[in-house]
Amino acid sequence: MKTITFHYDFLSPFAYLAFEHLPQALAGLSFHVRYRPVLLGALLRAHGLLGPAEVPHKREATYRHALWLGHAHQVPFDLPSMHPFNPLAHLRLALATTEGGETNRFVTETIFRDIWRGGADPSDPARLADLATRLPLVREPGSDSAKSQLRANTAAAVAAGIFGTPTLEVDGQHFWGFDALPALRAWLEADRWFDTSAWRTAGDRPAWKPPGKS
Repeated sequence: MKTITFHYDFLSPFAYLAFEHLPQALAGLSFHVRYRPVLLGALLRAHGLLGPAEVPHKREATYRHALWLGHAHQVPFDLPSMHPFNPLAHLRLALATTEGGETNRFVTETIFRDIWRGGADPSDPARLADLATRLPLVREPGSDSAKSQLRANTAAAVAAGIFGTPTLEVDGQHFWGFDALPALRAWLEADRWFDTSAWRTAGDRPAWKPPGKS
């Protein structure tokens, strides 16, 4: 049985969509999933990237694309009333349900659905307080241990070359984004295409650099 590590941030609509669609996308296969929260903003900064919502025209296109994917795949999906929002409280809350760095499916699902269904403001203190009552906490969300665990998860993801969420990791391979779920399934089915040079050497080519850039 293969183990998939699902790197996610509750901020990402595509992480939510991938989380909800994963059982259907991999139906019939034998696998185990480890859900690992990371801070998307820190991943982006580490790789010198901007999030889609930080680029005005891309922000609107991203929301429309996510809404379409929810509709097309029959995943209940509502944009929250504010986005982007600061996901730290939700990430620390998730990690407060475990002594380690991974969350179970119930916890991950409960928080994702609280944010991405109903169209409310995820940052509302009353909503966060109510959400906490529905989760099996084993430590305080604001504890140093929960905070340091999130930093450790994120640092490990950066060191592994992960630059966005969702990223699904299996056998040392990274499948990034909702659109990568079919490729993930093909990998788990041992599709022989992954043995070709097309996959293995995709990045082995020089990139054009503007004049004056070293």
